[in-house]
Amino acid sequence: MESPIARREILALRTSQIREVANAGMGREDILPFWVGESDQPTPDFIRRATADALMEGRTYYTHNLGRPDLREGLSAYLSQLHARPFGLEQLAITSSGVNALMLAAQAVVSPGDRVVVTAPVWPNVVEIPRILSARMETVSLDRAQGRWRLDLDKLMAALTPDTKALFLNSPNNPTGWTLPAEDRAVILARCRDYGIWLIADDVYERLTFGPGKSAPSFLELSDPDDRLISTNSFSKAWRMTGWRMGWMVLPPALTEAIGVVIEYNTSCAPDFIQSGALAALREGEPHIATLRAELTAARDQVLAGLRSVPGVEAPEPEGGMYAFFQLPGQGSSMSLAKALIDKVGLGLAPGTAFGPEGEGWLRWCFAARPEKNAAGLARLRAYLNV
Repeated sequence: MESPIARREILALRTSQIREVANAGMGREDILPFWVGESDQPTPDFIRRATADALMEGRTYYTHNLGRPDLREGLSAYLSQLHARPFGLEQLAITSSGVNALMLAAQAVVSPGDRVVVTAPVWPNVVEIPRILSARMETVSLDRAQGRWRLDLDKLMAALTPDTKALFLNSPNNPTGWTLPAEDRAVILARCRDYGIWLIADDVYERLTFGPGKSAPSFLELSDPDDRLISTNSFSKAWRMTGWRMGWMVLPPALTEAIGVVIEYNTSCAPDFIQSGALAALREGEPHIATLRAELTAARDQVLAGLRSVPGVEAPEPEGGMYAFFQLPGQGSSMSLAKALIDKVGLGLAPGTAFGPEGEGWLRWCFAARPEKNAAGLARLRAYLNV
């Protein structure tokens, strides 16, 4: 009898090269890790206290598929203030992480054989989730111009054809920090309206920007309730809650009931007591987000200055997020280089190929770390390069 194996779409998925590099350095106490996308500081006390209190009160039962009403009300108030327009509860769903929101969105609108367009390089989950559903993937690569990453809008428009089912767009982008210019939103949204394309916006880094304003330019500010727009988001980054696995979706009201059914058949609901922590984050978190943005701005400047002081390094300016995406010419493949940095100097970085073939030759540095840790990492990079 033939050995039992997964279906071919699952066997064809890329393994996480970030995890592969992390596994190579696991167990070594001398490693300075910058490979995963999270702060090196824990979740703020006020969020942890609210969650611990809810847990000790016994809030350990099932909740509504779409999330507790009080959390959805808190999310409605937060989004309405952030984007200067109302968001009703009928547009909102609480999910078990941001990646869960992306999976739910894809399950709801993508069918086998559908054509899906993604801007790249990009966090691998964004590309692999449609592939799990047997979709056909096409990437539109970001370009570099004048020391920054840029999206060629004409190139994207050419890819958004009448047979396109969905566009996945991550801005601010992981790993590059590219952020969609405000003036490009209307053009993209109009094309999606004309061709009936679902626009799935991965907005997880929208609060972590380095320019003016409280958030990155958002399609939510231009959309109508009946637009085929799904915004996915997470509590992980802006509130330092990566391990909590809490996210949300903003949906067309006509889709929300169906999403509740899809949630039921995936996770049933998000944990009740963790939703208490999420509600505290929304209600009390603005000072924390302001502090985090200031810390990330200083860290970005520190790491970019250090990288650019190394001869030959190219390090474009990120406009948002928590990453420096840079390349060291003449160092071979990014995976080989990432493993050599671990082996020789104990420096843990993510290889660019983890974010697709468009990232080959590049490395990602998560600079959401204390200044002394970033400084030590830069010293190790210079030691490896003998500069």
